[in-house]
Amino acid sequence: MASTAKRLLEQLSHPGPHDVLRGDLALVGLPGVVFTPRSGLNLPAVAFGHGWLQAPGRYHGLLRHLASWGIVAAAPATHRGVLPSHRLFAADLRTTLDLVTSLRLGPDGISVDPAKLGLAGHSIGGGAAVLAAPDDDTRRRVSAVATVGAAQTMPPATTAALRITAPGLHLAGEEDLLAPATGNAEAISKAWAGPVQLRTIPKMTHLGVTEGTHWSQLLLQGKPQHTVQRRVRALFTAFFLTELAGDDTYRELLDSDLKAARITYQDEASPAKV
Repeated sequence: MASTAKRLLEQLSHPGPHDVLRGDLALVGLPGVVFTPRSGLNLPAVAFGHGWLQAPGRYHGLLRHLASWGIVAAAPATHRGVLPSHRLFAADLRTTLDLVTSLRLGPDGISVDPAKLGLAGHSIGGGAAVLAAPDDDTRRRVSAVATVGAAQTMPPATTAALRITAPGLHLAGEEDLLAPATGNAEAISKAWAGPVQLRTIPKMTHLGVTEGTHWSQLLLQGKPQHTVQRRVRALFTAFFLTELAGDDTYRELLDSDLKAARITYQDEASPAKV
């Protein structure tokens, strides 16, 4: 089983079979970017929140990777300042899902299935994704949430997690000094109402998942790490293909404890907890 999981991890770390298109969310009123497969109807979609002081461009490789595997991936370019509003950033993530769901994307009329929506993010973007995830009567239901190096927010992401029944996958960096798992991803995971898994990525620093260079590297801990990026791309892809697209091909990867991404907490969410 472990050898199969390792093979799947390696397979999903490479681009998928779809050609990818890139679009500009600003054309429909929200600064940001969207990546889609070249064609497809009723596709799954994920809205991704950037980290503190980061630009969506630092995650284009991850977004493009998801699109190459058949997942529409969009990221708003809002709340990039020193004092962002986590609550409003979460609202922008929900707006992003509304936009990609209600619009025809691409020249061939690519469309998103409103029953296949996910949220993801890094650092405060991960915390904002958690804030955006709880269901209410006025919003589209989110079916899966994935974060990497998630940071606590105001209002607390841990409080929002108590009302999330969708599956969650949280990746924490073993060497992340800005958003260590304790108090952040671990606390969010343990508050999660639905099925949840926390994995620790060895040697990952806070900025390990980001791409390229940026002035914020002078202030924040870490730098882009190619190995970390490959593992995050593979695990996010497996998670969203499984939970949004209903493809069980990669479930064994999610069920396996790997040296490259150790399971440090897991809860299948008993009825009593929910």
